[in-house]
Amino acid sequence: MLADRFNYPTYLVRKKVFKLFGGAFQITDTSGAVVFYSEQKAFQLKEDIRLYTGEDKQTEALVIKARQIIDFSAAYDVVDPTTNEKVGALKRKGFQSTFLKDEWVFMNQNDQEIGTIKEDSMLLALVRRFLTNLIPQKYNGDIDGTAVCTFTQNFNPFVMKITVDFSQDFNRLLDRRLGIAAAVLLCAIEGKQT
Repeated sequence: MLADRFNYPTYLVRKKVFKLFGGAFQITDTSGAVVFYSEQKAFQLKEDIRLYTGEDKQTEALVIKARQIIDFSAAYDVVDPTTNEKVGALKRKGFQSTFLKDEWVFMNQNDQEIGTIKEDSMLLALVRRFLTNLIPQKYNGDIDGTAVCTFTQNFNPFVMKITVDFSQDFNRLLDRRLGIAAAVLLCAIEGKQT
């Protein structure tokens, strides 16, 4: 069942290395089984990322679409393709994410801010941007000030991998679909910086 795929406490998002155009990501559970497969279309003016239940791309599980062409302070709508309903949105904080530390905003279906995703440390963020990309990034996600998830980049200078941990979200404040979309965007968008 599709809904069960969104109920794991942790996931690993791994960017596929040998993809000529666009980006591809495997999202696996703790046993290494592929739960989702994602593709980022190449040569698009606006980001259009699709998550499928497998690499055969037979069943679409989630759609992530940019609202505008420029991604400086872009907002990305997350849509459930089975109902065509908007799950919520993610918005990248422009200036701060470009020059200081990465920061994103979780938004609900009505585009109201409900939480944030922030890079762990200003000092480490500056070191990562200006001196080395060998220090893995870590992001903390919260909903209304309550910690709900972490996104931890695994140390690997060749392959972008992010572990997503929802285990601290005891009350299910964050819709996991929005959290998984955030992890894919962190790999796709922030991963371009490293």
